Amino acid sequence: VQLVESGGGLVQAGGSLRLSCAAPGSIFSISVMGWYRQAPGKQRELVAGVSRTGRTNYAHSVKGRCTISRDNAKNTVYLQMNSLKPEDTAVYYCAADPNWFTVVGGSLRNLEVWGQGTLVTVSS
Repeated sequence: VQLVESGGGLVQAGGSLRLSCAAPGSIFSISVMGWYRQAPGKQRELVAGVSRTGRTNYAHSVKGRCTISRDNAKNTVYLQMNSLKPEDTAVYYCAADPNWFTVVGGSLRNLEVWGQGTLVTVSS
């Protein structure tokens, strides 16, 4: 495992969580970083991506509620999630790839670097 996520947990609807993903510098420095999530019985889907220079992309379902950011000095990417809803319940995964479209294009085919995931549970 090369990427390590943290920050998941149980939160009530309307609450907030901040997820973190730490990566080796050799990977982080050349990568677009992304957050994906997978709810039970559903396919893994993109939540947000951030380029090395800070360009961002969000899934429609989280736009306005989530903010992705990266700290290049700490080799860490964050996902701040606000106004959480029960439908946000999922395992959240961090992913990395040098190519922007590989991370935010929505296809998992070429994404090879993943974390182990962190569970977010939003209660109603």
